[in-house]
Amino acid sequence: MRDINIEWLTRAAEFDHLFHTRWLGERFFHLPGDMLAIQELIWRERPDCIVQTGVAAGGGVVFSASMLELTGNKGRVIAIEPRLRDEVKTRLQSSRLAHRMVLIEGESCSAVTLASVREQIDGCASVMVILDLTHTHEHVLRELECYAGLATPGSYVIVMDTIMEYLPERMFHGKAYGRGNNPATAVQAFLARDTRLEVDGDIEDRVLMTLSPGGFLKRVR
Repeated sequence: MRDINIEWLTRAAEFDHLFHTRWLGERFFHLPGDMLAIQELIWRERPDCIVQTGVAAGGGVVFSASMLELTGNKGRVIAIEPRLRDEVKTRLQSSRLAHRMVLIEGESCSAVTLASVREQIDGCASVMVILDLTHTHEHVLRELECYAGLATPGSYVIVMDTIMEYLPERMFHGKAYGRGNNPATAVQAFLARDTRLEVDGDIEDRVLMTLSPGGFLKRVR
């Protein structure tokens, strides 16, 4: 793992400072460094589709959609959320970027959801994937198994919140995930048995601080 200011991240998370970033007015639950990294990859790769698990407050979907808008192509964000809140759905559907968004309500790894996603990306020459739903080892590993093959060679699978493996255990009291059971451990397990993806450390080196160390995975084969 690269040099990460764990003490700063811990204090910021404990005081809720990590959850006030907004993009075009919508809450985005990640560091500005992650936003810079994602925008650089979208601008560079110009994906036709971004498949994104996890909607939460909607900021991540709006961010990806706005980046696609700036590229000038016809790209769309295919966003999957099993518990899409009515007010978030209404807000996204009324957004000026709504034409860039396809919202799918359902469990990310169910056969029905995966069939819908495949239908939406049919014909896309370039597909990027962002995984940011449930943060347990089991769930993220299952998502990697289901979604890694949807990313086109040369594009990326971005696994958010791998920082959890390095934060103090006290931060996960009452949570279903924590040290030893999180996106980072899922990535490590997946990479140990699947050679299609490799960690791209260059992008995280350039953004100085990220919540996804080792989570920017390039599809190399």
